[in-house]
Amino acid sequence: MPIALTSGEPAGIAPELTALAWAELRDDERCRFFLIGDADYFATRAKAAGINARFTKIVSPDETERQFHSSLPVLHRPLPAAPVAGKISPLTAPAVIGAIDEAVALATNRQVSAVVTNPIQKEALYSAGFKHQGHTDYIAQLAGVAGQEVMMLVAAELRTVPVTVHIPLKDVAASLSQDLIIAQARVVAQDLKKYFGIAKPRIAVTGLNPHAGENGAMGHEEQSIITPAIEKLKREGITVTGPISADTAFHPQARAGYDAILCMYHDQALIPVKTLDFHGGVNVTLGLPFIRTSPDHGTALGLAGSGNANPQSLIAAIRLASQMARASRG
Repeated sequence: MPIALTSGEPAGIAPELTALAWAELRDDERCRFFLIGDADYFATRAKAAGINARFTKIVSPDETERQFHSSLPVLHRPLPAAPVAGKISPLTAPAVIGAIDEAVALATNRQVSAVVTNPIQKEALYSAGFKHQGHTDYIAQLAGVAGQEVMMLVAAELRTVPVTVHIPLKDVAASLSQDLIIAQARVVAQDLKKYFGIAKPRIAVTGLNPHAGENGAMGHEEQSIITPAIEKLKREGITVTGPISADTAFHPQARAGYDAILCMYHDQALIPVKTLDFHGGVNVTLGLPFIRTSPDHGTALGLAGSGNANPQSLIAAIRLASQMARASRG
């Protein structure tokens, strides 16, 4: 089955990235994908950026295999108005949301092997009544697993999970709990087996405070929250180590000792990934009943139309989705 790629924010760099990704992957039999979006607008944007790519309108995902080598298949969903590159328009918001809805429906009905999402611009979507923090929680709600989703970042063989995500740093300590850490570790262990072929996943857990709190000298969260959660996970048979001081958790020798690492807050997880591979990082949503990946960057409105957008993160997201799909089939 092919991979469904959503349109994302059309005024951003998604049209250029999509065209460049197809040009890179057109001869890769493992990475067949189709776009849900406006074929005419994406073709116009690609041509304006000097990208040699063809777009073909299809009526079913089943046509992807036949068309992919010669042109990018598109489930054509015309926009009400063509936005100017770099300038968001509320008129396109329903189509952006609709592409996500359709991709999730196709995945739920097992018509696609995975969903890859181009970046969205939330400010544009709010005007259409979008009430979610972003892609991840919206997709989880559509899939019927709201609150069970887990964000994992992947780059250069490093997999990091931010236990708390888009909240102020001052609120992190109060938001942490044993239940939260345990729930996310369970999902990570389960999906590393299912989608990454790791029979007995090794999970590391960072501390919250400098030097993992130094036995309470610099904070008590390690003793009262993180360590008890780790001990409970061990009793469940999950291989877990920590809490590890975050400043020693990401060098090559440390990374060799785990398959994924749970980090206590957003930057603790994302800085190592973006340092190792800024352009090739991938955002994976675990805990869903299907595979979902996305580039680890935003819409880059300032680059839209310039021809300078880097497609490597989208290409990596498509390749990883394909790898996960193959692993899930055994």
